[in-house]
Amino acid sequence: AVTRGRGMALVFLMIRRPPRSTLFPSPTLFRSLEGIVLKPNMVVSGRECPAQADTDEIAELTLKTLRRCVPAAVPGIAFLSGGQTGEEACQRLSAMNSNGLVPWQLTFSFGRALQRSALQTWGGNPANVPAAQSAFLHRARMSSMARMGKYSPNMERVPV
Repeated sequence: AVTRGRGMALVFLMIRRPPRSTLFPSPTLFRSLEGIVLKPNMVVSGRECPAQADTDEIAELTLKTLRRCVPAAVPGIAFLSGGQTGEEACQRLSAMNSNGLVPWQLTFSFGRALQRSALQTWGGNPANVPAAQSAFLHRARMSSMARMGKYSPNMERVPV
């Protein structure tokens, strides 16, 4: 990861470039912004950065970046997990969706974070399939709540 030891300020500056260059490569290039779903990462601290940003800071800087780079005509933004846990991704997406001041539909495009707990629970053992299915259903429900801006870490303790 190019941002491994980087702080939030530098990541914020670095992450703005790809959406701009992707959406505005040439003024003469025809594109229908209403027909795309953008798949960026959230603005997070590098893994090895000693000062890790909290959920609210990540949500704030991610939305600030998107507002500066992504036209309102783009209908949806589906975040990649970028190595986040399912819980971290849910907290951060929920914080952005509860903001209420975004012109796009914000959701996930994350297989790894959605599947991680189910795969760990399964562990290749057929006897663990029901528990793994339950873990997957739980993460899907948590992701749905985050999509609506209604996720809370306390929900993680509620059995499926």
